[in-house]
Amino acid sequence: MNIGPQPPPGLYFQTAFHGYQVRFSPFEETLLACATAQNFGIVGNGKIHILEVVTEGPKVGVRELCSYDTNDGLYHTVWSEENENHLITGSGDGTIKLWDIKAGPNNPLRSFEEHTSEAYSLDWNLQKKDTFLSASWDNTIKLWTPLRLNSLRTFQEHQHCVYDVAWLPTSPEIFASVSGDHSIKLWDVREPSSVSTIGPTLAEILTCDWNKYNPMLLLTGGVDKTIKLWDIRNPKRELKSMFGHKYAVRRVKCSPHAQNIVASCSYDRTTRLWDLDKEDCLLQTIESHSEFAVGLDFSIFIEGQIATCGWDARVYIGNILKPLRPGPF
Repeated sequence: MNIGPQPPPGLYFQTAFHGYQVRFSPFEETLLACATAQNFGIVGNGKIHILEVVTEGPKVGVRELCSYDTNDGLYHTVWSEENENHLITGSGDGTIKLWDIKAGPNNPLRSFEEHTSEAYSLDWNLQKKDTFLSASWDNTIKLWTPLRLNSLRTFQEHQHCVYDVAWLPTSPEIFASVSGDHSIKLWDVREPSSVSTIGPTLAEILTCDWNKYNPMLLLTGGVDKTIKLWDIRNPKRELKSMFGHKYAVRRVKCSPHAQNIVASCSYDRTTRLWDLDKEDCLLQTIESHSEFAVGLDFSIFIEGQIATCGWDARVYIGNILKPLRPGPF
């Protein structure tokens, strides 16, 4: 009897809607948030799931602690770096909502409502922990503080949807953005305009992330199916291109534990691990989703632990260093 391909070892959780992004908590190693959207994010409601992930001991597994519904699909989420109970979500109606996982029905705490199109990416500042960024399909990036409803500043140079934004981990002022206009822009909030532009490249760029050990290195992924490594001091050409995905690269993340390790997920339904130090970079391919794999994160507490989510309404938690197997919860 042919029972088809078996999912890789790991922990799984079924969400109500289709997954868009997962993020581990920066405060609690067992907490994970997943932003989801009904009907693949085209039309319908959204839901943010707060999950508890236990990877050791007799109760290995995943369970939902709480969840919150929204009137429009959710495309992104990120935890606060200032308050362990707070996180924000970006929605298809352009709103950004602040949630408190201990506040029960008194949620959301705030709704930030300046974007005129989808709020597609969010990033919380690791250094100046009372600020965060949002990137939108209205071609703008906005700087916020959770203390006020109006944005602190709007950055408007991209000529197409801004798909992703990422603070430089070692800086309170510098961040990168990528766009459907095929460009990467570097910004300093102290400057009136972007400080550098890389590109245009050959295709739309969907995702970016900084190397956690070298502030000069930026990773991007896009519609051309490749992951590119850039040295921002020499922006005319990428240092390295990594090939392997069969469709667009939806998310790229650099390991918080190893300078040379990068993860990516793609519309080809796979998650791939890469070693920047090797000529043949591809280390591992994980086939944990039956539809587009679009959300990805590394745990900062447990080396090798990753989480992904996809349009199959499934969250996967695995460890690239050792297999995880569920037990009775």
